[in-house]
Amino acid sequence: MAKDIKDQEGLKKDVIARMKRIEGQIRGIQRMIEEGKECEDILVQVRAVRSALRSATGQIMRRYIMRCQEQSEATGDPVAQYEKLVKLISDFIDG
Repeated sequence: MAKDIKDQEGLKKDVIARMKRIEGQIRGIQRMIEEGKECEDILVQVRAVRSALRSATGQIMRRYIMRCQEQSEATGDPVAQYEKLVKLISDFIDG
C-alpha cells in the first residue's frame, strides 16, 4: 500500500510538471498568434499541445485507476469502484 501511495504521488508530480509545460506551450501559441506567425507553425505547436494533453490524460487515468484499486481493497467492495471507473472512462470516451 505504501508503494501505491508513493507511485500516486510520483504520478501527481509528473502530471503537474506536464501541465506547467503545456501552460507554457499555450502561452507560446498565443504569442505566435499575436505576432502574426505562419498558420503552419502555429498548428505544429497546437499538435504538440494536443499530444502533451493526451499523455497527461493517460497519467491522470493511471493514477485514478490506482486509487480505485486502493479504495476497492480498503472497502472490500471492488464492484462499486470498478463501476465508478467504467463510468469515468465511458464519459471520457463519449465526451
